[in-house]
Amino acid sequence: MCASASVAQTQLAACLEQGKKEFANRDYVHARSTFERCLTLDSHNVDTLLSLGGVALTQDRLTDARRYFLRAISNMERTSAYWSYTYSMLGDIAFKQQQFADALKYYEHSLGYNRANVNSLVGKAVITENQGDAKAAAKLYETALAVEPLNLVARKRLIALEPVYFSNEEMLAALKQRYAALPDKQELSESDRDLFNNMHSAEQRGGIDYLKSKYPALPADYIVTLFKDTDFAREVLTLSGYNALRKQIGQDAVVVFQKMNVRTQDVFDLRDMKGNKIFLPDSTLTNSGFYVYNEALQGRKAYLLPTEDVPPSQADLDKLASRITDLEKSGYTEISRQELSLIQQQTNCSEYTLREYMGLYVLNVSKNDKRYFIPQGETTDPKKGVAYYYVSRYRAKRNPGVRIPHNSLAEMYDSFGYKVCSSVDGQLLEM
Repeated sequence: MCASASVAQTQLAACLEQGKKEFANRDYVHARSTFERCLTLDSHNVDTLLSLGGVALTQDRLTDARRYFLRAISNMERTSAYWSYTYSMLGDIAFKQQQFADALKYYEHSLGYNRANVNSLVGKAVITENQGDAKAAAKLYETALAVEPLNLVARKRLIALEPVYFSNEEMLAALKQRYAALPDKQELSESDRDLFNNMHSAEQRGGIDYLKSKYPALPADYIVTLFKDTDFAREVLTLSGYNALRKQIGQDAVVVFQKMNVRTQDVFDLRDMKGNKIFLPDSTLTNSGFYVYNEALQGRKAYLLPTEDVPPSQADLDKLASRITDLEKSGYTEISRQELSLIQQQTNCSEYTLREYMGLYVLNVSKNDKRYFIPQGETTDPKKGVAYYYVSRYRAKRNPGVRIPHNSLAEMYDSFGYKVCSSVDGQLLEM
């Protein structure tokens, strides 16, 4: 190696050392400037390109980061130890850009070079979990923890997925740890499974901290510490603690709903937006009740009063819109409840008669919400044009441009001073 090349290598090494010190001290602005200076000494140096990519990624300059990592790959030797790392960083960039399919490919490529790359294992697990394959995600988290036992993301997500990947034996053991199953119990029942899921969910929602905030001195039998005196220590609820939590939250929920002006006599009849009661007979909340209660804590109404209808689902709304379109294509027009009352006043006809003989169509939106449609224009059957005749007369008073259609039946009764139906039973009169 010639002297000038040796000097350049020495300068580059010193430059990289300075930049890495600045990066380690979180002085990212100076680190970036230093690494850019290093790049002028050797534009193909992989260490420099990776360092610039790392700074850019830390600063969320994702486009720059991706460019530097791809340049590093194009200059990387086949025997380099950085292949897995570089693809893992490209996976993180794609993940941050919400390009999850690309991120997954990068993480898998990274694992092809190093199956123990924890960053890629966790990244792939998060995407796999979001895609709905929780069991496969749990296996990836377990693999990551086998390599790096203190990885907080993997440990937190694996705990959250326990109801999904635990075997019956593991779930039964977890209940015994919580004093929620007898020590000699051998088989897990469906009620046991439901209990574990509910207790686990309460823990994940912060139930232990909630209990601690309510008791100056938390009773010793309300929580138990798993893996005590280790780096993996974790507090869980006992059955006594879980029941105390449910009771406490139920009491607090009543107060919160009352503050939202729900009458005391209506509180235990509140329902969620699907119409299910949010309180159980023992005055504790259902699972959906917890959600409603949490929304109420934020001042948001996610409940139905006893007098309120369940709002239609999107599928119901789509079906409703389709039916309205069909009615309009068939020559019907919508009228208001007030206009229906006007028709009944002008004709003496009952709603039954209007529906059976005079073309009224009632579309039930919900228990207390209906929409009304009648044939419009002149019809071949005079009876079915009566309703539109009177609606048009009413509308013409407000808008002279409205045309009142000819209707021989209504006009004949009007000429005699009669109404179309009997005021006694609302049935059609015969003339």
